[in-house]
Amino acid sequence: MQEEVENKTVALAINGTKLTAHTLKSAILKYLAARNNKQMQDVIPHGKQSLKQLAEQNQGLSNIEITDKNIKSFESVARKYGVDFAVKRDKSVTPPKYLVFFKGRDADAITAAFTEFTAKTMQKAERPSVLVQLKKFTELVKNTITDKVKIKEKEQTR
Repeated sequence: MQEEVENKTVALAINGTKLTAHTLKSAILKYLAARNNKQMQDVIPHGKQSLKQLAEQNQGLSNIEITDKNIKSFESVARKYGVDFAVKRDKSVTPPKYLVFFKGRDADAITAAFTEFTAKTMQKAERPSVLVQLKKFTELVKNTITDKVKIKEKEQTR
């Protein structure tokens, strides 16, 4: 009987230390997660962001007006130049126009990005559609085939 009591006491002491080590481990993990979360909040966003996030960086804002619907292609060019920007759509005008806000210190980069963006859009405007070219070439092929007349004459020998 005494031996059973001693075994239970030792088992209880071991379980108590395991619980304490487990609790300590979970507390340390929670602390590290909270510390990493705080560091993640201090990171400054880059690229496309909301107007509020851009204004919170206290860099001074400038804007440029765009009337083009193809704003996605501008986003890829701005990402290439590393510009922090926010796009705001003005619905009061038909068709809607877009205001691109950016940091004041990014003025040179945004100028370069806009020149590349406009060059891309102008190049797309000059390039004819593939479907239009395909229709034109199929018409040419049809016309050349109908112009050819094959004359077959058979000679009969007796």
